Amino acid sequence: MIAQIEGKLVGLDEDSALVQAGPVCYELMLPGYAVMQLSGRIGQPVTLCTFEYYEGTLGGGNLIPRIVGFLSRSERDFFDTYTSVKGMGIKKGLKSLALPIDRIATAIETGDEKLLATLPGIGKKMSQMIVAELKGKLTTYALETAHVRSRSAFSAYQTEALEILIAWGEKRAEAMELIELTCQKHPEVKTAEELVPLVYRVKQGVEA
Repeated sequence: MIAQIEGKLVGLDEDSALVQAGPVCYELMLPGYAVMQLSGRIGQPVTLCTFEYYEGTLGGGNLIPRIVGFLSRSERDFFDTYTSVKGMGIKKGLKSLALPIDRIATAIETGDEKLLATLPGIGKKMSQMIVAELKGKLTTYALETAHVRSRSAFSAYQTEALEILIAWGEKRAEAMELIELTCQKHPEVKTAEELVPLVYRVKQGVEA
């Protein structure tokens, strides 16, 4: 099994990367948060912890080998536990990880089903199942200070603003980051109606 790949990042898509290791170029599936963190590193050396699996069914006779990459061994180990939840396959698990692992682990440990439900492909029912099956098992991956934990959970008005931004065409992960940044700049804002216009001002660089 290929457990780690070191090489030059030569390509990046919304859910995958191309890493050149010597004469061989590997295509790796990536979670969303990893794509965001690698976005400025095209042409630079990277090291990704990996695991392999086969996509398809034995009976179908069309098994496709896949490699999944993570930024660290700890994140890879988290994913192994995360995908143990019933109904959480590898593809669904990767798609849902639009936020850094520590923030998602913190949401699970604090029972923050609202935040989990905003992750791509999760929803209310799956978020409840994740908390029920994994709470208490992810403390080593969670954020440790109360201050950071409080930032990881969206309030009701922030969640409402997130849903509006997504409906207007914003990508979920980027919208979450913009909401956090805007709320840091404007702690007095307490409604989605006030927050959304300010988010666009921040995005457009109107506010430094």
